[in-house]
Amino acid sequence: MKKIEFSNKMNQFETGIFAVLNEKKEALEKQGRKVFNLSVGTPDFAPAPHVMEAMRKACEDPQNYKYALSDLPELLNAVQYRYKKRFGVELEKEEITSVYGTQEGMAHIGMVLCNPGDMILVPDPGYPLFEMSGIMAGARVQTYPIEEKNGYLPQLSEIPEDVLEQAKYMIVSYPLNPVCVCAPDTFYPELIAFAKRHDIVILHDNAYSDIIFSREKGRSFLSFEGAKEVGAEFYSLSKSYNLTGARISFLVGNKEIVQKLKIFRSQIDYGIFLPVQYAAIAALTGPDTYIEEQRQKYKERNQILCGGLRSIGWDVPDSQGTMFVWAKIPENYETSVSFCMDLMEKTGVIVTPGSAFGKGGERYVRMALVVDIPVIQEMIGVLDASGIFLDKK
Repeated sequence: MKKIEFSNKMNQFETGIFAVLNEKKEALEKQGRKVFNLSVGTPDFAPAPHVMEAMRKACEDPQNYKYALSDLPELLNAVQYRYKKRFGVELEKEEITSVYGTQEGMAHIGMVLCNPGDMILVPDPGYPLFEMSGIMAGARVQTYPIEEKNGYLPQLSEIPEDVLEQAKYMIVSYPLNPVCVCAPDTFYPELIAFAKRHDIVILHDNAYSDIIFSREKGRSFLSFEGAKEVGAEFYSLSKSYNLTGARISFLVGNKEIVQKLKIFRSQIDYGIFLPVQYAAIAALTGPDTYIEEQRQKYKERNQILCGGLRSIGWDVPDSQGTMFVWAKIPENYETSVSFCMDLMEKTGVIVTPGSAFGKGGERYVRMALVVDIPVIQEMIGVLDASGIFLDKK
């Protein structure tokens, strides 16, 4: 048999950094080393009891194991209820569709909006899947820089005119993983006017609107006038409701975009598993008590971790939002990967190199707030004892 040749598209993919870090973690554990894994953003909190109960009851009904085919009317009602209550946004049912998590929805949206060879705009640094949305569609991916000196906001006026003429859509996300900042309210009207002026669709990833530390509540892109005319927003239940494994998210906003994605998805699946839909209904219509309590716990972890790291010589700013912390590496390390590997070997602390999020992430690392405060304090003690931050220069 001749050698198997894979597609050019497949040959663009490499083993993800999280798989590499997990291999290193397992190797350390086999050596009997204590590991502090802050690399992957999987919440360590449980879903609210009423959400788990809704899932359990739905799983007991044999009828719920059939093809769903579409979103339950009650689910659409629940999304409408949540957006009105939480963001003050009125949604029509035709402006809502479920997806198997934002990861899946984002991976497929490029095929809805782009032809091969079209161009998309994604932030650098940014979540790796943003780029993948273009690659999956055969589109060209153009990054726009977001830098600390500009508050990690895109400098819209500095994007080259020839890029703006070609770009089909632009992905924006605040609070932004990995840089952990929120956008001021003044940014969104500017973004909407920019999109109208250049005929660019805006796709907003709103995964962390319930995990905000710099103010009481996050915002929806759709709460700003004109947003539905130019784009849509992914709203995930993974992080706010700890349903990461259940895989349910929503694309909401511009009716044409939502309906086209719905048609696309009808060709590749048969709808979200009904017990997951019932769990989502319970989450979206239930009390906000659990969300607020969880936000406060993340906020406290953020303060303890960042404050503790500053106390031992690592100048790490408090996050404004998300379940992560973004930090510059010490100056005596050449790359974020070399720092991560040295940190892991010397202390057992596993963080994600910023270069995994784009060229603009080099010389930074991301840490996930996924361990409780006593573990954070123990970890800071281990880092302090290692002496790794005694001579940052």
